[in-house]
Amino acid sequence: MDFFSVLTILTVLSAIFGYINVRFLKLPITIGLMIISIVFSLLVLALGQAVPSLLEWESSLVREIDFQELLMEGMLSFLLFAGALHVDFRQLKEQRWPIILFATLGVATSTLIIAVLIFGVLQLLGAGLPFLHCLLFGALISPTDPIAVLGILKKAGVPKKLEVKIVGESLFNDGIGVVVFITIYQVAQAGAGHFEMSEVGLLFLEEVGGGIALGLGLGYLAYYLMRTIDNYETEVLITLAMVMGGYLLARYLHFSGPLAMVVAGLMVGNERFRTSSMSKVTETYVDKFWELIDVLLNAVLFVIIGLEILVLPFERQYFIAGLLAIPLTLLARALALAGPIALFKKRLEFVPRTNLIMTWGGLRGGISIALALSLAEHMSRTPLLTITYIVVIFSIIVQGLTVGALVKRTQLQTSEGA
Repeated sequence: MDFFSVLTILTVLSAIFGYINVRFLKLPITIGLMIISIVFSLLVLALGQAVPSLLEWESSLVREIDFQELLMEGMLSFLLFAGALHVDFRQLKEQRWPIILFATLGVATSTLIIAVLIFGVLQLLGAGLPFLHCLLFGALISPTDPIAVLGILKKAGVPKKLEVKIVGESLFNDGIGVVVFITIYQVAQAGAGHFEMSEVGLLFLEEVGGGIALGLGLGYLAYYLMRTIDNYETEVLITLAMVMGGYLLARYLHFSGPLAMVVAGLMVGNERFRTSSMSKVTETYVDKFWELIDVLLNAVLFVIIGLEILVLPFERQYFIAGLLAIPLTLLARALALAGPIALFKKRLEFVPRTNLIMTWGGLRGGISIALALSLAEHMSRTPLLTITYIVVIFSIIVQGLTVGALVKRTQLQTSEGA
């Protein structure tokens, strides 16, 4: 099946599932589409017993999709730029230090804690994996997914200051998490004995520093070009070229493309950038264009995640490990957040129960699955993919559906306590 046919089928399914969600379920788009696509896949599995050709058709469709390449090399640049574009820059600047610590120290701490815990659990289940492979799992599951977080928090009623922390952290820890994963991946590929710590540190700094510098450069270039003209069609095209060309350039230079897109999106979304380089008409068209891109790609992404259930190898011991990994990843996140929250709690007036809400509201999503799919077979790909998928499904459906109620409950308790 050619690429256009696969894309057409995914778009049609996304439209149908989206209609069902809006018409009947009325859930946030990420949750609704994932639930419907999972139910659809389970129905296909059931009907496949009577009509094998149906199951064979959908399985072949899913296998045609290189999820890792589609997300990491295609969709991610658009989604991160679109997400960063609508973040409140003033609030983000005010909360920058805890966000930086969440996205750096938090990811590193969570990676290590999860690796230790999952290593012990797998040993107890008699399915032990090398510790380096458990570190890979810790790195790919630690970042919260801005693609999942952004859509759900909009409807959850999270206080603005806390929303900025969660969204800002998600946008940056995604880029940092990918860099941490790539670093550990290259160590695992070459063998731990062939890498010096100085090489690891240099690789990390090159990816992170280069990505941020590239994002700033792209943002300033877009600012200059858009300031010197007033034509909304061309200015929308400039933002599109910046995202596509910038991500390609980041890959060529071995910089972090996700971080470059986040920084560029924050610059273009900044009020000062907009007032001095865009007319009101241009601003409206830029916003609407990227909102549409965001909705379309989100829809396709979460439909694919739901359909992936057809081709995942679920073995009993790894299924149990996946269920046990859910509380372990939540515990690791709570511990990783505790230090930065305690450090800045009084200075920045954190809302009550910040750790609880950020722990439960830190959703894992497609990025974790894409990174798991990128693992080589000799890196325990099958068990880690199974565990990752279970954690992601729980995170998006269970945590995503209940984070709004948790926020309301904590706000009610706070107001009663006052």
